[in-house]
Amino acid sequence: MSDWEETSPERLYVITGGRSGASAPAELDLVTLIVARSGPKPGMQPEHTAIVRICKAPLSVAEISAYLRLPVSVVTVLLGDLLDQDRVIARAPVPPARLPDRALIEAVIDGLQRL
Repeated sequence: MSDWEETSPERLYVITGGRSGASAPAELDLVTLIVARSGPKPGMQPEHTAIVRICKAPLSVAEISAYLRLPVSVVTVLLGDLLDQDRVIARAPVPPARLPDRALIEAVIDGLQRL
């Protein structure tokens, strides 16, 4: 067993700088979509760079977590940093279409049948 494994708590602690939450509260859940505003800049933390690179097209927080092979809790801390730096945009997913009232549909069908 190596001293520094991919999922070791020490590695995750270093990645987040020991933080368990973002410095500013961000409303991020698993389906929140993240889009990069621009490419990475020199000197960025490698994980921040990876997020900015993969988010050229919208990705959910869950997808980012899977691609980076990091826990969602760590990804939300990193995304909080990027949101604070205005490097990414977070937006709610597109809501599912709402269906019209069933009574209205039945009334339209009845009206069409009478024609």
